Amino acid sequence: MSQQALDLRRSMQIVRRHKLLVGIVVALGLAGGAAYAVHKPPMLTSTALVALQQPVSQQQANSTAGATANGIDSFTATQQIVAGSYPVLVDALRNIRPSIPLDDLRHNVQVGNLSADIISITAKGKNAAAAEATANAVANSYISYVSSSRSAVGRVQAQLLQSANVATGPAPIEEMIIFALLGGLVGALIGVIVALAVGRNDRRVRARDDIANSIGIPVLASVPVAHPSAAAGWTKLIENYKPAAVHSWQLRTALQQLGMPRHGFDRPAYDGNGNSLFGNDRVSRWDDDGDPFSVMVLSLSSDSGALALGPQLAVFAASQDVPTVLVIGPQQDATATATLRTACAASLSEASTRRGMLRLIAYDEGGSFDVQPDTALVVVVAVVDSRAPKMPDTMRTSATVIGVSAGAATAEQLARAAVVAGADRREITGILVADPDPADPTTGRIPHLDRPARRGLPSRLRGVVTEIKR
Repeated sequence: MSQQALDLRRSMQIVRRHKLLVGIVVALGLAGGAAYAVHKPPMLTSTALVALQQPVSQQQANSTAGATANGIDSFTATQQIVAGSYPVLVDALRNIRPSIPLDDLRHNVQVGNLSADIISITAKGKNAAAAEATANAVANSYISYVSSSRSAVGRVQAQLLQSANVATGPAPIEEMIIFALLGGLVGALIGVIVALAVGRNDRRVRARDDIANSIGIPVLASVPVAHPSAAAGWTKLIENYKPAAVHSWQLRTALQQLGMPRHGFDRPAYDGNGNSLFGNDRVSRWDDDGDPFSVMVLSLSSDSGALALGPQLAVFAASQDVPTVLVIGPQQDATATATLRTACAASLSEASTRRGMLRLIAYDEGGSFDVQPDTALVVVVAVVDSRAPKMPDTMRTSATVIGVSAGAATAEQLARAAVVAGADRREITGILVADPDPADPTTGRIPHLDRPARRGLPSRLRGVVTEIKR
């Protein structure tokens, strides 16, 4: 049972991920059902009644033998067959306009009975006039046939009791709604089947645990990202990005996990020598080599969503009053960062709240830049080709993380990126996930922060038992 529940949950997740595909197929089913109802409008029905005069001999036979099992004697049952016979229908075709094939007439006409002396002739038509004309034509043809010497069952006195003058049937709009709903249901079934077929063959990793297990590196944070397509969109993100509280905490914790000092978020201001302006304590924001703490966010060229992780991390740090530099250096795939590079080449507007805490730098291969003495964090954005990754010639960083969108890369692609980073002596220390699946219950093996050691509090000795009384 647990395995079945797991398969059902996974199937529902696959369908939800492909909800756009399912929605398109459902829409096509709705449109197809409605189009069918328009092309094949509902048939209307109309009924003509014919009264029969049974011969005296037949009446005596009926009184002796009784009625048939369904309450109708053999005479009336025979007349029902005659009314739908070939000679009657062929004669009726002469009075039906527009003309229709004999097989269609046979299919559209049904002969029944109301009593032992009355038979009903019901005909279908595309409209009320056609249904009424067909029913009356068949009724008149039957009366003419059984009243003539051509009748195979002898002459029978019959007359038209009630002509077909009222046609009934479903309204076109109701028929359209019904067929549209049926088409939508069929489309939903087809869409679910296609989504399951596509989803089960999809090797891209989506769950945080699957992403972490693909390269054996924990997920440090998973946050929704923006998807700018132009330089103006990147500028707006850099100037206005503000994560929700839960995502702010994840980004803050991720930087601490990577090795950034905790006091970097304590909002102190420093001079060029690293001295706190709020006291005499000297608190360093620099690593052991005398450089500011730096982190590279490495992503794949096929994953456009993960490109925003680096800028959002830098903007978040700047919003916490951490002097930050966002660096867009040489890239293996320059087209992937072209619009971001254009946005970083311009300075922040005067109205930007990040102005003074965030610096944007874009440089080409062979170029260089100077890090200001008060810089506390440097975020480097790097993009490699997803098919044949190769590390770009960019600055060395204190830590390197892989940025990936949920469901945007396979485990093999992530492993290739990690391998080329390791070959360039860049150790992958964590993963940042963009746009995580809302239904993903996993954590991505988030590591636990080191807790400061605490000394045990002394316990107060209140007394010593020296004797046990019995």
